Amino acid sequence: MTENNDIESSGTTRVRFRGISPRAYEHPADRGAMAALRAVPGVAAVLKAVAGMWNERAERLFTLASSIRVGEKQYPKINRLRIDCAETLDLDTVPDLYVSRHPIANGFAIGMDQPFIVITTGAVEALDLESLRAMIGHETGHILSGHSVLRTLLLRLVRLQATVQWMPLGAIGLRAVIAALMEWFRKAELTADRAGLLCSQDPAAVLRKHVYMAGGTSMVDIDIPEFMQQAKEYEEVDDIRDSILKMMTVEEMTHPFVVVRAAQLQRWAASEEYRAILAGDYLRRDGDQPTSNLMDDIRSAGRSYKESWSNSTDPLAKVLNDVGEAVSGAAGKVFSRFGGGNRDDDEPAQ
Repeated sequence: MTENNDIESSGTTRVRFRGISPRAYEHPADRGAMAALRAVPGVAAVLKAVAGMWNERAERLFTLASSIRVGEKQYPKINRLRIDCAETLDLDTVPDLYVSRHPIANGFAIGMDQPFIVITTGAVEALDLESLRAMIGHETGHILSGHSVLRTLLLRLVRLQATVQWMPLGAIGLRAVIAALMEWFRKAELTADRAGLLCSQDPAAVLRKHVYMAGGTSMVDIDIPEFMQQAKEYEEVDDIRDSILKMMTVEEMTHPFVVVRAAQLQRWAASEEYRAILAGDYLRRDGDQPTSNLMDDIRSAGRSYKESWSNSTDPLAKVLNDVGEAVSGAAGKVFSRFGGGNRDDDEPAQ
């Protein structure tokens, strides 16, 4: 256990991250998708208008009347997880949590002024307590990051889209905003997965959750190396047609494929970045200065994408990477030739 005073015990072995900023564990792709969302023309005006059209009381009242609110007297063990996750990520207020009847294991965070969490009976019945902790931590992470606000707006926009189909220009405009929101939300799931791991601090428990969501019914029947090999094969397709199919398949999905999510999170669990956060070396909310510059976000995400593309065996990723490097290199040569470069005088021209 570290001696850092900003980390406190939260259970027998877990630690609490006092004042942690969600940017401390934010996935670079999440940051890049947010930059792309901000660049969509009119997106700010659309979101502002939609936010003012509905009151979140409707969503809260519907959930209150159709689900079970978790507390000391209802689902007390899950209530302990709810409080633990909020304490681990150091939220000022513990979000309400509801259990809703649905056979599919799922959870989501919704709401703008007072976000709350909903998990399904499918999750409660299928997952062990520590895997359930990871799921609740995932949704708590959405709330800390402010994802629940944009998710609420996304759901409202999808409903609104159905009512303006008869207006071609209006429908096209909404589709552009919705597509950008969907792309962002898929990437935001990767950030929330990391929050779930920080709440659980048990990579095996998070993996069990992902295995179940992918189709596993018992870990006895699952070979972990073989499961991870599936993600490797998906990421390393050698036919560009498969790469294009991958892009088309995920276009309208709200979540990345669960096998790929599992592999990405296990890689992060083995990283120095994760170990540093556990040791207390992380960005705190009181010292966080979120960038308001679109280009800063794009550059930061671009470095991550360049690294992943350079290491990828996906043929489409290689094509995009090679084209990008060729264009960048050509532009750099032209720029340097006409005296615009910053190279040293003794550095040879290329």
